[in-house]
Amino acid sequence: MQEARLRRQRIAWLVGLLVIVAAVTFGLITSRPGASTDTRLAPDFTLPTTDGASVTLSELRGSPVLLYFNEGAGCAACTVQMAEIEKQTGFAEAGITVLPIVMNTAEQILPDMQRYGATTPYLIDDGRVSDAYGTLGTGMHAGLPGHGFVLIDADGVQLWQGEYPSMWLEPTDLLQEVTSRL
Repeated sequence: MQEARLRRQRIAWLVGLLVIVAAVTFGLITSRPGASTDTRLAPDFTLPTTDGASVTLSELRGSPVLLYFNEGAGCAACTVQMAEIEKQTGFAEAGITVLPIVMNTAEQILPDMQRYGATTPYLIDDGRVSDAYGTLGTGMHAGLPGHGFVLIDADGVQLWQGEYPSMWLEPTDLLQEVTSRL
């Protein structure tokens, strides 16, 4: 009787371990970054910002732009990513404008910006821009962008798009990635 109970416990423990290994393996496989170097004229847009202004992409021609699509409010990693990008002076030195884009209201994202020290105004998307750039459903939520970047050159041509489901890309690595493509 005791032996049978121990055997069931061992089997349950083994099944539990296999479930954990499968979950970790799935997480590692699905968190691999993806990238595309397909070029096209970047879809133009005008979006309101968290500071009450608006940004029109085509008005930024003449210098490169890096769009940062992310899950927004409630995603600490997303907001910390932007705060760390701001600290990397190489983007400004290379003349690259970084535009964070979220599908939140200003009231929803502003507390996270303050909490994590992001100061760049976020662009507020109703989903159309995220859809035009193919970022919807690339993260943990089907109706939201994941954690991705789109590089647009000074002529308005999209040169590169990278998705980072791990929810982080070291800002120095991001800077190297984008400057190597300009």
